[in-house]
Formats: sequence, C-alpha cells, structure tokens
Amino acid sequence: MTLLSIGLILGITAIGFTFRFHEMETIAVRINRIERIIKDLRAAKNIDKIRQANIQRVMKLISHYNSSMPANVKYKIASEIYEMSLKYTNLDVNLICATITHESAGTWDPKVTSEAGAMGLMQIIPSTGVFLAHYEDINWTSPEDVLYNPILNIRMGCRHLSTLIDLYGVDGGLAAYNGGEKRAAMWLAHNKAAGILWEETQTYIPAVLKLYQQFRD
Repeated sequence: MTLLSIGLILGITAIGFTFRFHEMETIAVRINRIERIIKDLRAAKNIDKIRQANIQRVMKLISHYNSSMPANVKYKIASEIYEMSLKYTNLDVNLICATITHESAGTWDPKVTSEAGAMGLMQIIPSTGVFLAHYEDINWTSPEDVLYNPILNIRMGCRHLSTLIDLYGVDGGLAAYNGGEKRAAMWLAHNKAAGILWEETQTYIPAVLKLYQQFRD
C-alpha cells in the first residue's frame, strides 16, 4: 500500500470520526435544549398552580363577605390582589385581604364610602387618589369613576400601603394608612406610646393584624 493510499484512508477515517463527533455533539445540544424547555414548562406550571390556588382562596374569601358579587368580578379582584403581592414584596395576599376586609367594614363592596369621604375597597380619599393616580398612570376622570373601580382602587391602595410600610414598618405603615404619616411618625418616635395615635387608629392596627393572622392560618 502506497503512502498516498494510507493517507487517503487516514483522511477518510478522520473525516468520519469528525462527522460522528459533530453529530453526537449536535444531539447532546438538542437534548440539553429539550431538558431546559421541560424545566421551564414545569416551573411555569408550578407558578400557575400557585397563582390559581391564591386566586381561588381570595375568591372564596370574597364570597364569604360578599356573596352577591359576580364571579367574573371576584376573579378580576382576586387576580389583581395576587399581582400586587408579587409587585410589592412587603405585601402578601393575606395582608392585602385583611386591609380590604377591615377598610370595607367587612362588606367587600367596591362602592363602599365612609363618613369621612374615603371611597372603595381600600378606602382612598379623593385628594390622595389624585396623587396616586398620577403615579399609577391612571386617567383621573372623577372620584366615582376611579375609586369605585375595584381594580384601580386596589392598585392605588397597594402602592400607598407598600410605600408606608417601607417607611414605617407594618405597624407604623398601618397607622399611617389609617391616621396619617405625621401621627404614625410621632408614635414610632415615642416608642409606640399610648395617647399619640387617634383612637380609631389605635384599634385599627390590631384589628387588621388579627384578620391578617386569621387569613394566614
């Protein structure tokens, strides 16, 4: 066998080996890609399970307080509450629900209005609503149009509550949400001394926290 023949055989063998190696490498890449897709699908499925479980739980809670609310409205409200719990890491579904339950006097009525003029599920004063609507990029047409819309009301109320909790902690944030930041800041500065908060606020904080614990349990 000539050197040329040996060279051709070795060349052909090397080409075959390189092709098989490349083919195996391509298969491995495809397998890895498929495995990643499967993992992503499983993760998405788990996330959707958690989302649906939370939504169903909130809908059940709403039904307990407001059985006449249409199912589609309950679903939209529950979905928004869950989304807000993801958007604001210092809020969770139970705390939002506890706040709404107390603020709406246990009615979960989107059009509930207090004697002081606070409106909707999270009881937002129109002057505060104008401010919050600006930051939420909500077109402020009228207090009724915006604050009686449960989705917009929850979105604005959660932004407000989250900001206050960031500034003052959970207890202080609830105090500020109900009685204003000035009183809450004074209360915290004096180590939560009695007689600083409004009487309503003094009962508001433990009432919301009691509901919060109840819903968590």
